Amino acid sequence: MIKNFAHRGFSGKYPENTLLAFEKAVEAGADGIELDVQLTKDGEVVIIHDETIDRTTDGKGFVADYTYDELKKIDASYIYKNHYGFNKIPTLKEYFTLIKDTKIITNIELKTGINEYLGIEKKVFEIIQEFHMEDRVIVSSFNHYSILRMKALAPKIKCGFLSETWIIDAGKYTKFFGIECYHPHFAMLTKEIAREIKAQGIEINTWTVNTEEDMRDLISKGVDILIGNYPDITKKIISEAEGQK
Repeated sequence: MIKNFAHRGFSGKYPENTLLAFEKAVEAGADGIELDVQLTKDGEVVIIHDETIDRTTDGKGFVADYTYDELKKIDASYIYKNHYGFNKIPTLKEYFTLIKDTKIITNIELKTGINEYLGIEKKVFEIIQEFHMEDRVIVSSFNHYSILRMKALAPKIKCGFLSETWIIDAGKYTKFFGIECYHPHFAMLTKEIAREIKAQGIEINTWTVNTEEDMRDLISKGVDILIGNYPDITKKIISEAEGQK
């Protein structure tokens, strides 16, 4: 069965990567939530997409230059012009506290593509263990070295290679390194590429899928997870597709 993952929470309608967006994703019937983690100056694992806070908050500067006590005072929903009140940048621990009693699966993206945040893999794994989420997470990154570090540290944790490029024999490449999932941008997933990946026994989790047309196309290609900003729409399209089988 194809799964419906909310990209940065229900980010199509609510401030991305906030506890509010995560709550709304659960209410919308998402099977999972995709989120992004980085490290603060004092080593706290926080949830935010960009390496800087400029785009999504009312602050400026790099995440890595702030302590968490400083960062939590910044509004991560200011671009919604006070529609949803104040929403802080959450920690990974706060997120797990929110969803631990649900069946939600979490795709944790390590934002190690620009700043490697050396040691983040160990910190994230320790939090996963603390909340007993080992069988309910997928860890992914565009930095494939970072994923290999996570896999070496935690062999039983499901991992995924994120990609926004046309990798030749992506399935073979992913399998060679002992990684379970391949996470391509949806526009780079032709039928032939999808077929090669699936032939290697690799799970396909594609992003960011927001239109009904693209959802149906990707379902026909045999993807495993659709990651998008509108989990309510994704749920409807998956239900329709499952009903036609």
